[in-house]
Amino acid sequence: MSEKLIPPLLLIGCGKMGGAMLEGWLERGVEQVVVVEPYAPATEAFAGRVTVCDSIEAVPAGFAPAVVILATKPQQAEAALPGCKRFATAGALMVSIMAGKTVDGITAALGGDARVVRAMPNTPAAVRQGFTCCFAGPGVSEAEKGLADSLLSSVGEVAWVEEEGLIDAVTAVSGGGPAYVFLLAEVLEQAAVSQGLPPDLARRMARRTVSGSGALLAASELDAAQLRINVTSPKGTTERALNVLMAPDAWPKLMQEAIAAATARSRELAG
Repeated sequence: MSEKLIPPLLLIGCGKMGGAMLEGWLERGVEQVVVVEPYAPATEAFAGRVTVCDSIEAVPAGFAPAVVILATKPQQAEAALPGCKRFATAGALMVSIMAGKTVDGITAALGGDARVVRAMPNTPAAVRQGFTCCFAGPGVSEAEKGLADSLLSSVGEVAWVEEEGLIDAVTAVSGGGPAYVFLLAEVLEQAAVSQGLPPDLARRMARRTVSGSGALLAASELDAAQLRINVTSPKGTTERALNVLMAPDAWPKLMQEAIAAATARSRELAG
């Protein structure tokens, strides 16, 4: 997609997720971005590439973003949203990636006429391999949905849900998913070292095994379950390992509990 399809952007918050998305946009050549981030080290990597302001009030008066991306931490929403009212009033589409914060809550803080898309991306957006799931709030037109889709698809795949409550589960699965995958690489490395492999080799092996398996999964039309079966020779070493990982109280059960816990926390953040 050409960067010409992405209009002027105002990014509120440049933490891990905001920064990952910003990196993806800049990689596409997008230039009209103003970033509001009071913590200077967070924007050091973008020096000279974007305009950085330390507060919303410092955004240049003549800058008229078509889209405002709300990427602050949920706990900072109450302080950040009032300053964004002027952009919502001027007609900017508000795209929130704040976990747990509902469209109704954001709209109430911005003014009754604000048009809000709630989105949950993940950090692979930094290498244009992200996944973002969105919900369009009241008043958001099809054209505005298309605008949000164009913006977010520039850093990965985009999907939409019709029920806002599903975003909480998306947050748990996709938003937090990279952390679970990185944990897998971490524990694989530790297990390899415990079996006597040199630390450097263990690290390289774990990282490439996880990233390569992800690439294979992305390229294959087979279900993940079938790909797993294809690696598992009857009575072989992989089957012996999976008997441990797939025991009744092991990995599948723990992952279900983990996703349920993360979903519940996303709902708590709405309060």
